Amino acid sequence: MPRVKTGVVRRRRHKKVLKLARGFYSARHKHFRKAKEQLERSLVYAFRDRKQKKREFRKLWIIRINAACRLNGMSYSVFMNGLKRANIDLDRKILADMAMNDAAAFTALTAQAKAAL
Repeated sequence: MPRVKTGVVRRRRHKKVLKLARGFYSARHKHFRKAKEQLERSLVYAFRDRKQKKREFRKLWIIRINAACRLNGMSYSVFMNGLKRANIDLDRKILADMAMNDAAAFTALTAQAKAAL
């Protein structure tokens, strides 16, 4: 088998990894092996957290909707059931935004939800 010299290829590969490892602490942005190990771990975290981000936002929206519902004298689950029965199709993101920024409109929604029950 012939001998393969990988000078240029290896340097490019190392530079690519070290460029992605900018901002890492200590040897993790200086030494190729440590940088590569940390980068693999970081990419796993990034993949996982792209999924978790969606869960976290949904939880936040539910908390905000629930707080606004309690101010209007009903629980979150009763409110969502009332909206479903009244055929009001608004997602939680919009409802949470209304609860935070447009209290009057949210109060009107709670009244409609109560009426549908």
